[in-house]
Amino acid sequence: MNWIPLERLLLKTHASRVVSAHPGIDLEQLQQQALSLAAALQARGVQRLAVHLEDAVELAVALLGAWRAGVSVLLPADLQAQTRQRWAADVDLWLTDQDPPLQPLPAAPLEPAELDLDACRLSLCTSGSSGEPKRIEKNLRQLANEVQALEQLWGADLGPAWIIGSVATQHIYGLLFRVLWPLCAARPFVRRQLPFPEDLQRASRECPVFAWVASPALLKRMGDNLDWSALSPVRRVFSSGGALPAEAASGLQQRLQQWPTEILGSSETGGIAWRQGPTLWQPFADVRLSQDADGALLIASPYLPAGHVEHSADAARIAADGRFELLGRLDRIVKLEEKRISLPMLEQALEQHDWVAEARLGVIEDNRAYLGALLVLSESGLHALRNQGRRHLTQALRQHLSRHCEALALPRRWRLLRQMPLNNQGKLPQAEVQALLLAPRPQAPEVLEQVQHEEEWQLRLAIPPDLAYFSGHFPATPVLPGVVQVDWALALGQQLLQLPGRFAGMEVLKFQQLVRPGDRIQFNLRFDAQRQKLYFAYLNDGAPCSSGRIVLEASCG
Repeated sequence: MNWIPLERLLLKTHASRVVSAHPGIDLEQLQQQALSLAAALQARGVQRLAVHLEDAVELAVALLGAWRAGVSVLLPADLQAQTRQRWAADVDLWLTDQDPPLQPLPAAPLEPAELDLDACRLSLCTSGSSGEPKRIEKNLRQLANEVQALEQLWGADLGPAWIIGSVATQHIYGLLFRVLWPLCAARPFVRRQLPFPEDLQRASRECPVFAWVASPALLKRMGDNLDWSALSPVRRVFSSGGALPAEAASGLQQRLQQWPTEILGSSETGGIAWRQGPTLWQPFADVRLSQDADGALLIASPYLPAGHVEHSADAARIAADGRFELLGRLDRIVKLEEKRISLPMLEQALEQHDWVAEARLGVIEDNRAYLGALLVLSESGLHALRNQGRRHLTQALRQHLSRHCEALALPRRWRLLRQMPLNNQGKLPQAEVQALLLAPRPQAPEVLEQVQHEEEWQLRLAIPPDLAYFSGHFPATPVLPGVVQVDWALALGQQLLQLPGRFAGMEVLKFQQLVRPGDRIQFNLRFDAQRQKLYFAYLNDGAPCSSGRIVLEASCG
């Protein structure tokens, strides 16, 4: 058996164990780097270390080195100025990609030693649902218990699979699944977080067998543009950090002949339960669940401090066999005119409609408080928007929702999004929901990609489904006005080409195909400095939508 307990990872091993590639490193080299870092930290008298490193191998070295030196570790969620300021008084040294690297000292590396399960400390940071930063303390025993449980559950299935991840290692899910578990199990792992489906596919092709550690945000974007036949060696697809829509889960099952393995948990609790497909949640071994009088889950676990019971805000229905169904968040119950409204219940009701892929609700405080809805439309919902208009779509959804709630709970403001803007923890804090509901509808395209080929720029644009210019043009069949297309061409030209002068006229303007909500458009842009003309063209799947030349003239004065 290749398993090494987490606390024994710095002890010498007889067999060579590959840790990662590009550049390659084995466990013996990683141990030497960690023990050298431990000596440097001790020599500097460091007691509290903040670590934020993109490279998962470097993170492993930092953690093991710090723990060997008796140093507690803080993993901040990001490196924003306010984050550094918040934790400045709690940290002796920052070890990050932004700071100068720690210079080696002449001191010899510390000797290999077993780590103390109770003395080695780790602090994780999470924004939670409110967006207010929260610090969560762990010891090595809790982490070791969890990686041991993961191996007992899925180690045989994974075998020698490479671990490829789209999630950050600064948070509990990525830390356990991308770093600590693979290290203990002798599974090599890809160093970098790969946040795009194409990157995940590229890395997978280099591995004979592999497993994905992914987020719902990425799995929802994995479409038909991937070579799914080349991805068949995937041993398991893990998903955590938020709810995975049923549509995305079933799509993966059809393409890979396996359901993704969803993990329910949090930074506070560690893993709570798992499931595959549309089934009840199965608690992890030794996780004991109960409920309070309101139906909220109470969690006792070997991944929590001894004797501690975590009081969650998740309402649940526990079956006789111990498995359970989640019923929504109890902390997202609001009052409108003294009526208690469950936002999760209404979101689930909206998502039952064929037109809705995802929904999030929030309260808008005006003279009279009311609800607003953020929606990501399904393909059929986008079709309805394009062919029947925004007003018809929202009225139909209000009618659908009226069967589930009183009239005062029906959303009065709607925002249609291409995708939910989840943070790097796979969450959408309620404060961000409120901000999106209050923001005006977009007036510009979303630039997905921009590339310069000699004198020409080529951009990929996503047309927002809720673009303000669709209103009234036309109510039942929204199309992008031609004048807006010209305005965008000039604005993008000014951004990319530093155009001289001002607008003086148009030449050979052609409109050949409509641009509709949700379209993905190729946009070509070229400036002829000699003729003072800006050439532009919009294309949809290779077919021209519009094109023309904008004539510029020098500004006066």
